[in-house]
Amino acid sequence: MSSRRNRLFLVFAVLLSVIVTAGGAVWWQRSRWQSTDPSEFCPAPALRVVAAPEIEPVVRQAVRDGLRVGNGASCRPIEVTAQQPAATAAAAGQPDIWIPSSSAWLRTAAVNGARYRVDGPPIAWSPVVIAVPEGIGKLVIDDGRTSWARLVQGVAKHDIPAVAMPDPLHDTVGMLSVFGVQAAMARTTDDAGIAQLRALTLRSRLRDATADPTKLLAHDAAASEQTEAVYDVGVFPVLEQQWRAYQRSEPRVRLAAARPADAPVTADYPVAVSPGAEGKNLTARVVDLLHGADTRAALTGAGFRIEPDSSAPDLPDKADQLLGPALQWSQYRRLSFQVLLLVDASGSMNDRIKDKSGKITTKEALLRQSGVAASELFGEDTSIGMWVFGTPEATSPPHAEVVPFGPITAAVDGTPRRDVLSATIKKYDAPDVAGTPLYRTVLDGVAAMRKRVKPGVVTLVVVLTDGQDRESRYAMSRADFLDRLGGGPPVPVFGVGYGPTADMGTLQRMSEATGGKAFAATNPADLASAMARTFLAAHAPD
Repeated sequence: MSSRRNRLFLVFAVLLSVIVTAGGAVWWQRSRWQSTDPSEFCPAPALRVVAAPEIEPVVRQAVRDGLRVGNGASCRPIEVTAQQPAATAAAAGQPDIWIPSSSAWLRTAAVNGARYRVDGPPIAWSPVVIAVPEGIGKLVIDDGRTSWARLVQGVAKHDIPAVAMPDPLHDTVGMLSVFGVQAAMARTTDDAGIAQLRALTLRSRLRDATADPTKLLAHDAAASEQTEAVYDVGVFPVLEQQWRAYQRSEPRVRLAAARPADAPVTADYPVAVSPGAEGKNLTARVVDLLHGADTRAALTGAGFRIEPDSSAPDLPDKADQLLGPALQWSQYRRLSFQVLLLVDASGSMNDRIKDKSGKITTKEALLRQSGVAASELFGEDTSIGMWVFGTPEATSPPHAEVVPFGPITAAVDGTPRRDVLSATIKKYDAPDVAGTPLYRTVLDGVAAMRKRVKPGVVTLVVVLTDGQDRESRYAMSRADFLDRLGGGPPVPVFGVGYGPTADMGTLQRMSEATGGKAFAATNPADLASAMARTFLAAHAPD
């Protein structure tokens, strides 16, 4: 009996020990849940959703309300994250569902190997608008209308105090804006090079080329007066949805905004599903919720449009067609230039030719017409001078200075040098008979500019000629010329072969020897295009 009682006591003691141990474990575990982050004990979410920051709150609310998750629950089956599309496109891992702020980012992601299936039409749209403090709104906007061309022109003429834009490689507004500027400038000319250089005119004048639109809006909201907003931020592109949200906050500095009519661009918000998410149980449900009526109402309330914009041009289908201009814009180097123009004034400039329309004219007449357009392409950071070369008499000097060298913004006898340059080209008149001391003039021009070479400044010679080195007492062989061209600080020579008789072989050799380039202007009216390509070549990354 005693042994049986002892065995029962032993069993009871063991059970009591187990209960106490288990209870302690439960208490320890419970206290640990209360004292640490519960997410440490949550399983991985069943679905990862990434959305552009401005639309993420609507997406998060739609998922929470539609699936009844997230109301105080410790573990959530769906994770909704805000992330800039550029970061998502470059990330190693893909989200299950992605709502970027432009379908173009899907093509960018595809370059990195990521593939998505777009499920239905975009759920929202938001045009890019140009925003400006109301106090100076008329500088950019009239009767609710503006254009990229007006922005470029206003910046070039210093009518607009400051312009900021986001980096097109990292921000949707920046990417779309650069595309819009390029498209708008292409409408101003048939020449792609001139359009490109005009677009870069805006790029060269930006106060901030890597601005964050949300921070710009926050700055204006915190500004005490409009003059502060104008001085620090000025004019900038932003999504219409972001501008509407800003205006609703009743800021002290209100912003006027308008869509550029010459090249409207719009952010769209597709619902993209990764291949790995197509078989997941919640994927179809989330996609349906995002396209649902409740979400559409929430998007409208947040300032988005829920219908497509028929006025906006389609973006390029290939990623490189969009990223190419964006890369050039992002890598643009603001450079100061020192330029000496050498213009052929030999007798052959009186030769009769046909212009692009088929009309009979002369080379000198076309030079006058196209030279004015070319003179407008020189940036504000340019110092420039102009010589003409030709020998109407046997004793004539090889060249003559017609515009003294100096900053293009400075005055020459009370007249801005740019205007003097333009007026000189308009009055250009080649003699009926004159030799062409091309080699002597280039050697003298390079020697003159070598004295001006300084760090951080692009120093170059641009020679415009329609002929060869001949019929003057300064004539020399090509070999002698190229041999004498070497030595001293490098000064690139950019040669523009003007007309069918130009010696392109020599122009190419002299350009190669000096680190420049040669361009054939087979139609003299292409002078502005050749000048544009010259400056673009100088701006190209090394």
